[in-house]
Amino acid sequence: MVDKSFLYPFLGVMFLLLGGAEVYGVRRFWRGKMFQQDAPSRSERFHAQAAVPDLWFEQQLDHNDPTNAATWQQRYYANDQYFNASDPNAPVFLMIGGEGEATARWMHEGAWIRYAEKHGALCFQLEHRFYGKSRPTEDLSTSSLAYLTSEQALADLAYFIVAMNDKYQLEPHRHRWIAFGGSYPGSLAAWLREKYPSLVHGAISSSGPLLAKIDFVEYYDTVTRSLERYSADCVRAVRSAFQQVETLLKHMIGQRTLNEKFQLCDPVERSIENPLDIANLFEAIASNFAGVVQYNKDNSPHATVTIDEVCDVMMNQTIGAPVSRLAEVNRILLKQSNTTCLDFVYDKSIEEMRNTSWGSSQASGARQWTYQTCNEFGFYQTSNNASSVFGDRFPVEFFVRQCVDVYGARFGAESLARAVYRTNTNYGALDPATTNVLYVHGNIDPWHRLGLTDSNDIHMPTILIDGTAHCANMYEPKDSDPPQLKQARLEIDTFITNLLAM
Repeated sequence: MVDKSFLYPFLGVMFLLLGGAEVYGVRRFWRGKMFQQDAPSRSERFHAQAAVPDLWFEQQLDHNDPTNAATWQQRYYANDQYFNASDPNAPVFLMIGGEGEATARWMHEGAWIRYAEKHGALCFQLEHRFYGKSRPTEDLSTSSLAYLTSEQALADLAYFIVAMNDKYQLEPHRHRWIAFGGSYPGSLAAWLREKYPSLVHGAISSSGPLLAKIDFVEYYDTVTRSLERYSADCVRAVRSAFQQVETLLKHMIGQRTLNEKFQLCDPVERSIENPLDIANLFEAIASNFAGVVQYNKDNSPHATVTIDEVCDVMMNQTIGAPVSRLAEVNRILLKQSNTTCLDFVYDKSIEEMRNTSWGSSQASGARQWTYQTCNEFGFYQTSNNASSVFGDRFPVEFFVRQCVDVYGARFGAESLARAVYRTNTNYGALDPATTNVLYVHGNIDPWHRLGLTDSNDIHMPTILIDGTAHCANMYEPKDSDPPQLKQARLEIDTFITNLLAM
């Protein structure tokens, strides 16, 4: 059976991540996801080294309450293949898990493993609480999810580091820990160094959004700019196509045309008076472009559809009017995800997201990550201007409404504003009090708009890679990588070398 949970057009917050989730290809994002935790590549090397067992660490449930003695089992992976235990200064590398299941494959592939080979590092990957097999509570009820915060996750990492130092007899001031993470884990990597500098010597923060923001209108602005890099004609065609969808929605024949062209699971004429359904429909179609742009040519197995390809479709007049080309893009992406129809009915999405069972379709990360956006970050990828390429059908109110409908009335606009203020105050937003952290972004990636991309502080160096997308620097290097990506990896390695020499 095909898992269709990711197909519901819900919470436009495309994934962040790099701690091990399965790929969220095309429309696999529960709109709150940023990065794909999928396997870094398909190289044959992995198959010869695939036996990476699940390991378990007894973790505290609530780091904020010393009177709470409850514990749970947190999954992690270890690789000591490159570690020289006799070297008193051998480093320790920690890959931070994010909003998806941890993947053992990362323990033998990815750029960080190349760095580990060179520097003789002991490698760990810790799965994020509430994702994958790391289940602190019996269910995903809202009361259980109260233990799902970035602060609790950082404390998990700190407790884990202390325990591994003891288990492997590592001297903290000699065996220096360097944290790695991409997307949300990229943020965690930087925050881990900020909050626990005595435990973590440095960090590589890839594509990490540091600024919590409710109305992330810059996301689709960057999607537009990234499409425009390929061709201004592509952007004009997309704009025209969305305008044509608006026109077709105004009459019965047009509505039936949309049903057929976009392979809708339910007739849109039944939803024409429901603005939430229509918002969901527009957000779903727009997210096709968002997903392609965010993961454009990022070296991972899921990045099979590129900006070049969708723009070629959008500019191909032989297909028909712009709306027909837009439907063809949708068809290609539905086919890639092995899905027969596009589901856009709002209440259906809400009903599934309310399921609190670990066995639900949304327990792979959708319910958990959406909760984090409603309780800490916002990150809602909105389009609220009729003159913009993607129209005005999914403003920020649409996403805040979902927080309330899924988690309860107290998760409204006022609480979200307080949550985002608290997050930015707690971590410093774009002015973090960190040292020994390298911030890496690609300028194709919309998430770079919430990250640190330019700094005059020698203690907070940045790399902005021209023409690359989300977390591209983290994947297994290829000979075909563009020169600027190869150069970025060299600079990252130099940064690590200098860190270990300090």
